[in-house]
Amino acid sequence: MQHSPMDAGGPSKDIPLEKRIIFALDLKSPDKAQDWVHRLGGRIGFFKVGLELFLAGGFSIVDWIIDQGHEVMLDLKFFDVPRTVYSAVRQTVDKNVSLITVHGNDAILEAAVKAGGPERILAVTALTSLDQGDLSSLGFSCTPEELVLSRAKRALQIGCKGVVSSGLEAPGIRASLGERLCIVAPGVRPISNTETDDQKRTVDPGLAFRNGCDHIVVGRPIRNSSAPLDTVARMQETIRDVLQGN
Repeated sequence: MQHSPMDAGGPSKDIPLEKRIIFALDLKSPDKAQDWVHRLGGRIGFFKVGLELFLAGGFSIVDWIIDQGHEVMLDLKFFDVPRTVYSAVRQTVDKNVSLITVHGNDAILEAAVKAGGPERILAVTALTSLDQGDLSSLGFSCTPEELVLSRAKRALQIGCKGVVSSGLEAPGIRASLGERLCIVAPGVRPISNTETDDQKRTVDPGLAFRNGCDHIVVGRPIRNSSAPLDTVARMQETIRDVLQGN
């Protein structure tokens, strides 16, 4: 059984540095994904498989990554009627994936926890591609911080092991819920987000961990770097300094 980044009693803080960054394999083909796993495998031991790659490679690419000795975050954001989510998550039970993302209301999360075990379920709070204007247009009358905290509280009550949240909202989760949830933050950029991309609520790696995140999900800033391994090394040095209180 692949080692989980979280203990049964709550999120583990004894997480190896090479697993603090979850590299997003947002790629069109399994071959390209395997190239990146080989390229980064000496530095990173945790990889995210999302919809694009999963549709191209299915569980074969997931199994291959795990067979290399790495962990996998299966980021399919399951969202459907509870019975369907239950059946879908059940398909992952023997795959040894470490984290599975689920989007939806209490009944959906409850179905996922029942099907997949609480030690693997991450509740998606609010996508980092959404800002206040987007939430308002969707009919939400609250701020992103209020929405994320509300969903994090429900996820904890239901038994999820963690949440997917912007690093901007992590301090509120920690202040309210302490260390009882693992926080995985996407939308991380090495510097202030000047890229033209779909991420709006972003943080840099140092701020993410100062705010209380356990893992960060990073893709394009590493893939688009002229020296990806150097970029990873700098990010990991920053993470180490923050975790050591420097």
